[in-house]
Amino acid sequence: MPEEPCQCPDCQRFYQEHDRLIRERPTLRQQQELNWAALQSFRTLAGRVLEDLQKQNISKTSDNSMKACMSADTEEQDPSITINQAIADLENINAHLYSIEALMERIFDVKVPESIENKFRELAGELAPDPLNIDRLRLNRLLHQTPDLPDKN
Repeated sequence: MPEEPCQCPDCQRFYQEHDRLIRERPTLRQQQELNWAALQSFRTLAGRVLEDLQKQNISKTSDNSMKACMSADTEEQDPSITINQAIADLENINAHLYSIEALMERIFDVKVPESIENKFRELAGELAPDPLNIDRLRLNRLLHQTPDLPDKN
């Protein structure tokens, strides 16, 4: 699959992060711990934002219903609809994160001998700088299929 790596800023950022994570965490155990920590931080932050939005939504629901009754203009989008959609999306994200967490717990059951950890270290040196790595190219395609990428500055 002789495909040239994408040079857009998002992909360049991904390549740099991909390589850094492999270089800095070149063993199975280190990758397990890194991914577990990333999942937990994502779940913690998403959960806290969801809680705050739900609290705000409860207090604003009564205010918005009173304003809606008093307002004759129905063409304006109700901000509570946007918040409700964000809450639903975050609930789905959290459900997926819990599922991923359950699957990742199984990864921690895997223990490999030091000779295999050494193989991880050896191959990490080969993988990190390879811009045509098949996994990187596959993730690159997924990155470009994601409509809601983070800020593009």
